[in-house]
Amino acid sequence: ILLIAIPLLLQTYGIFAITYAIAKKMRLPHNVAAPACMISTSNFFELAVAVAIALFGLNSGAALATVVGVLVEVPVMLSLVWFANRTRHWFN
Repeated sequence: ILLIAIPLLLQTYGIFAITYAIAKKMRLPHNVAAPACMISTSNFFELAVAVAIALFGLNSGAALATVVGVLVEVPVMLSLVWFANRTRHWFN
């Protein structure tokens, strides 16, 4: 499970950092930049779970990977929302 979770963490935080920096450099307002960064980090795991289970079954590695993705994505996204709210003043 860690072999699945670690790359997802790196990908999610990395993409958020890149898009947040670009949004700041472009001088976007915070109310545009923060949602744009959240959308850029989303992996649409909900759809992936449904497709993996439909195609490969409940006991497949694909289903496990997508479920782990959902379990990792939720707390990570909450931490990114917290960070975006705490750094709102960077965009003023």
